[in-house]
Amino acid sequence: MQAFDYARVQSVGEAVDLLRQESQARVLAGGTDLIVGLREQRVHTPLVVDVKAIPELRELAFDSTDGLHIGAAVPCHRIYNDATLAAAYPGLIDAVKLIGGVQIQGRASLGGNLCNASPAADSIPALIAHAAVCIIAGSQGERHLPVAEFCTAPGKTALQPGELLVALQLPPPAPGFGAAYLRFTPRNEMDIAVVGAGVALQLAADGETVAAARIALGAVAPKPLFVPEAAAAMIGRPLTAATIAEAAEHARAAARPIDDMRGTARYRRHLAGVLTRRALEIAQQRAGIK
Repeated sequence: MQAFDYARVQSVGEAVDLLRQESQARVLAGGTDLIVGLREQRVHTPLVVDVKAIPELRELAFDSTDGLHIGAAVPCHRIYNDATLAAAYPGLIDAVKLIGGVQIQGRASLGGNLCNASPAADSIPALIAHAAVCIIAGSQGERHLPVAEFCTAPGKTALQPGELLVALQLPPPAPGFGAAYLRFTPRNEMDIAVVGAGVALQLAADGETVAAARIALGAVAPKPLFVPEAAAAMIGRPLTAATIAEAAEHARAAARPIDDMRGTARYRRHLAGVLTRRALEIAQQRAGIK
């Protein structure tokens, strides 16, 4: 492992100041990716900024008016072990439980998973489906950015020099809401998605018509892929098998995968449609339609 300076900060302002002064600094929250990268010398940095002691980054709060607030350093286990959150945000819980094993989930955070910006990340399609928004702090103050716009390329994000991801904000679910995340992975090889699909549905008061929907895919493009055309195919229509199949076909068509050791591009496009259909069927059940 290379030599680097280490700073444990106590406030957002202190973290932002250090990140502004050293543009190559790396942030440590859970460290499940960063420490491995440093040890294997895939990551090089002169400074590691430990943000785990910042109160805002450890906050986890939910209410029916403001929705869900997840600090960027909140470990996964705190999210899925909260019964209220598990009931309100089922698609998010699906994804959080897939981030590594139990030991990893004791430290890994959604903020870290998002900032790692892997095209195959499990949490990001689910966050996009749940319409999550990033709360970002910088020297110019605070700004908000949809998670759908946060990742810009493999390993790259929209964070500017000196900026810090502080938290994620998810809107409150309404009656008739359902969501799900599914992935396919060859577990005998590695625990990384070949394809992931996150979906969310909001049914109208009649319990049959789709009032709103969001669909996102992982591992089929250079960054997690928001597919609004797939959702648009359902909005205003009864949630039938035919409607779901049409949305799934839009998702399949939007996929832009590559061939690699985990699967061919053709296989991944097929899986994008299959997983979208299956996830929508689960979200339909969770929304209250049998």
